[in-house]
Amino acid sequence: MRLISYPGQGVRLISYPGLEVGLIPSIDIPTLNLYNSPVGFLLSLFLGVSTALAYAAIVYWLDRYEKEPRRLLAGVFLWGAFVAGGGALLINSLLGAGIYAFTGSLAASELATSTLIAPLVEETLKGLAVLGVFLRYRSEFDSLLDGIVYAAVTALGFAAAENTLYIYRNGYLQNGFSGLFLLAFVRVVLVGWQHPFYTAFTGAGLSAARYSRSAAIRLGAPLIGWSLAVSAHALHNALAGLLPGLSGLMLGTALDWSGWLFMLGVIFYATARERRWLREYLAGEVQRGALTADQYRTACSAWSQSAARLSALFRGRYRVAWRFYQLCGELAHKKRQLARMGDEGGNAAEIERLRAELASLSPLVGR
Repeated sequence: MRLISYPGQGVRLISYPGLEVGLIPSIDIPTLNLYNSPVGFLLSLFLGVSTALAYAAIVYWLDRYEKEPRRLLAGVFLWGAFVAGGGALLINSLLGAGIYAFTGSLAASELATSTLIAPLVEETLKGLAVLGVFLRYRSEFDSLLDGIVYAAVTALGFAAAENTLYIYRNGYLQNGFSGLFLLAFVRVVLVGWQHPFYTAFTGAGLSAARYSRSAAIRLGAPLIGWSLAVSAHALHNALAGLLPGLSGLMLGTALDWSGWLFMLGVIFYATARERRWLREYLAGEVQRGALTADQYRTACSAWSQSAARLSALFRGRYRVAWRFYQLCGELAHKKRQLARMGDEGGNAAEIERLRAELASLSPLVGR
């Protein structure tokens, strides 16, 4: 995502290669014309933001046993949209213009910016939000799935800004509503999960560092994760640039979807592992009286939890049930943190607090 001014060419927004795929040719437009075409812009904004929020809701749903705080998810989404999105627009544009000034070649500037500069800049800016959560809210970084969730939601914030810009600028302003809907289909459906897929590697790397006592892993895993994010991003952009047209779109889409299905498999693996942790670390809470045997069995099944919350909804106790099973997940993860990493300045006290709240809610939840 970049806005570059070239001598004699006006102001031009150059999307990364492959978005036009020979269907919507790139042209020079001097301004965004927001005042002259508010309907097109508002529709682009709606399509860009609403779909990103819908995808973020799917990511939130996939975090089945111990959901991350919504305030943190909202924070990283906004970081992705404004800080990462705005920063990438500025930095990519400046560096791309610098390459053009040095080489005098528009083709060289576009290729270098899309395959080298954009992946490095965008994955770094998105990764900083995940790193911030990792450093500032370390206790919330409980598992591999948590790292993927924070990374994906950050990336979807970035996608909301980027998709809005491209759908409007490269779709509506060039080809009216037909161009708008065509580019929205490409951006939202065909490559809609690309940014979450890339940045998920950064989140996974930070997750690997979270529970390691090895200095080499704590330092190396985040760097490896970030490098994989940059590499996957660069590969996508390079293929799109080298293979333009419908054939390039089809190949790129096939590779993208293969990567997303791989990451979905990682999420399923991480979810199954969290379920094992709940079985292991909540078993003793039945003997302690914090929850009943039936509640224990329900807590260890995502589908049973959903059924229990639905039943509580009709009894007017949905919030109580939601909080109760969220506490089950938090308690299991916190006990695992204590077992793996020690007290860390408060794990033991937090376990007692969670246990007491769980015991107080147990009679209200029922079986």
